[in-house]
Amino acid sequence: MGAAAGAGAIAGFAPTKFAIAQPAKVRVGLLLPYSGTFARIGEAITNAMVMRFAQAKDMMGGREIELVKLDSEAAPPKATENTSKLVNSEKVDVLVGPVHSGVAMAMAKIAREEGVITVIPNAGADQITGPLCAPNIFRASFSNWQPGYPMGRVLAEEGKKRVALCYWNYGAGQQSAQGFKDGYADGLKETGGDGEIVKEIGVPFPDVEFQSVLSEIAALKPDAVYTFFAGGGAVKFVKDWAAAGLKDSGIELTGAGFLTEGVTEAQGEAAEGLRTTLHYADTLDNEVNKIFRRNYKEMWGKEADVYGVQGYDTAELIRIGLEAVDGDVGAKDDMIAAMAGATIDSPRGPLSLSPAHNPVQNFYLRKVVNGVNTVERIAVEALADPAKGCRMG
Repeated sequence: MGAAAGAGAIAGFAPTKFAIAQPAKVRVGLLLPYSGTFARIGEAITNAMVMRFAQAKDMMGGREIELVKLDSEAAPPKATENTSKLVNSEKVDVLVGPVHSGVAMAMAKIAREEGVITVIPNAGADQITGPLCAPNIFRASFSNWQPGYPMGRVLAEEGKKRVALCYWNYGAGQQSAQGFKDGYADGLKETGGDGEIVKEIGVPFPDVEFQSVLSEIAALKPDAVYTFFAGGGAVKFVKDWAAAGLKDSGIELTGAGFLTEGVTEAQGEAAEGLRTTLHYADTLDNEVNKIFRRNYKEMWGKEADVYGVQGYDTAELIRIGLEAVDGDVGAKDDMIAAMAGATIDSPRGPLSLSPAHNPVQNFYLRKVVNGVNTVERIAVEALADPAKGCRMG
């Protein structure tokens, strides 16, 4: 299952004595989806990691990097077996993954038991940096709570008095909705305004039949609706919203950034003007983002996205840990300390880690203009997850 991590590695003759003297490669195990619904996300994360390693000539802390890839299939029932294979059979030094939060729950359990340094490049389950937090577990993406919180604050600050919530009724949707409610409550406190959540509508996951939901929202006539949908579900919800006449009804449709992330082309005109909050946008005007996007396009022939950014920062976090210990992965405590204290000049903006090892990062208010998620402003600066239930020790 091993695959060398670098597009630019050059194989050449070396005397046997020299080859034997080289330190072993640092094995980085990737448990990501390379097939099925989330394959595109797994590919984007992997591409960006390979790019970052290649920029360092596949050498970090004086040791060569080797990627060991295993398809998670985004299948929670296989997560324990797959994680065990990477940790116990493949003997990886660092574990990276997954995308799916259900896989992450099983993966985190093994990571805690085995003590292997683990970096999560996508899965947002709040529990990972909450009750399941551990010194050796880091997240380079977001918690599900985080993207909802800033939109709650935005709508409260703008004086939206009656707000409805509509989301896929499973862990990620519920946690995103809680983030929104917390942000809305805090925003009302700060402004001295008044407002209420008039209704929470949970849609069974992964159902995409929204007609009854849209009829209910139309009857409620709230000032705004906050949603959590992604992928094909987000495409259909936004299109159905417009087809039902709600786009021009005076009810504002908003959501976590996944409502429009990577799907605006499929949503077409129906997405125009939609506002969302997320920790990244393609149009972020900073030099690191411009260089990152240019390099990614040159290397892979396609545009980078938020998942690529998370993969890039995952590789950078690993680099920081390895450089701090000169590649000695046995110096685990020192490596963990260096990663926990890292500050990264990321394409997304300034990035550091909370005591629970969840990203502390800016969240941006974005608006779809001509099919592009453009940045309007920073909605909340340096937002940390509450990490409820986290007990490091």
